[in-house]
Amino acid sequence: MQFAIVAHDQPNALAQRLAVRPDHLKHIESLGAKMLLAGPFLDAKGDMCGSLIVIEAADLAEAEAICARDPYVTEGLFATYTVTPFRLSINNTAK
Repeated sequence: MQFAIVAHDQPNALAQRLAVRPDHLKHIESLGAKMLLAGPFLDAKGDMCGSLIVIEAADLAEAEAICARDPYVTEGLFATYTVTPFRLSINNTAK
């Protein structure tokens, strides 16, 4: 089953995001085939300010556990985040 993680950073947290980003990317890489899609949201200046992550997990509990291990979560970067069941229906990402 697929899950979308939608997260928004704490205000003025770009420096924290950049500091934690290498560990976040290691976490993303460690997911292997469970990782389907990921990328940052951008603010009006083009700075990263949140994340969209789509993963494969057996159930909501596993998806929430994967999210809870993300350094962006453990280091308090995200002001809010949700983990929601998701179905990828249209995929034009090869463009």
